[in-house]
Amino acid sequence: MYEELKQMLWPFVVGLVLSGGVALFARQVGLDRDRAFYPTVMIVIALYYVLFAVMSGSVRTVVIESVVMTLFAAAAVAGFKSSTWFVVAALAGHGVFDAVHGSFIENAGVPAWWPAWCFAYDVGAAAILAWMITRQRRGALS
Repeated sequence: MYEELKQMLWPFVVGLVLSGGVALFARQVGLDRDRAFYPTVMIVIALYYVLFAVMSGSVRTVVIESVVMTLFAAAAVAGFKSSTWFVVAALAGHGVFDAVHGSFIENAGVPAWWPAWCFAYDVGAAAILAWMITRQRRGALS
């Protein structure tokens, strides 16, 4: 029982820890000084499902995942150009997308642990970015 629970929760724990670790690292070395950091992270996150589709060998899945990726990339660009809150929404939205992805898009290249891990990472990153905006620790973020 413990092993099953551990195996189920482990991707969530690692995703949350890594979202915090990346944010802390970016803060410490100054990568997040520019508004482009989190929009770029969002675009990279959205690209992974396309990569998994390529690994699956399905052209149809590559096309579907590319359309979805383009929507998230557009939200990231909108956030870069206007309000970082669009990036928060895109990150959180991608987390929700991770949770339901398998119900709508068949992508054999997605690792079994990925949806849980990416959900936790995305929601963690969205929460951290929202906290940073509301704290107004960096004027460039809002």
